[in-house]
Amino acid sequence: MPVVFIPSLLRELTAGATQVRVEGKNLRELLENLEAAHPGMKERLTDDSGRIRPEIVAAIDGETEHLGLLEPLQADTEIHFIPAIGGGDGDDGVGTATGDGR
Repeated sequence: MPVVFIPSLLRELTAGATQVRVEGKNLRELLENLEAAHPGMKERLTDDSGRIRPEIVAAIDGETEHLGLLEPLQADTEIHFIPAIGGGDGDDGVGTATGDGR
């Protein structure tokens, strides 16, 4: 059964568990089963259209998913949902993109 590693920001939904085992033949099915076992998880991981939120990366066996929710999973698959890390306040240009190459 695939194992999902839970980021610290979502552990309130898993009673503090750092990883949970969830059935699923693809990422979509796994997310449905994850929601059934841990209500609120799907809302935190997916947008209104049901896709993985843009600020979340799904890493499957160490690789970012390429097939979206249809990404196939195996019994020994490891899934990490990794929240994006933001930074920079814009004052020094770090973390800020401008049209003039700065």
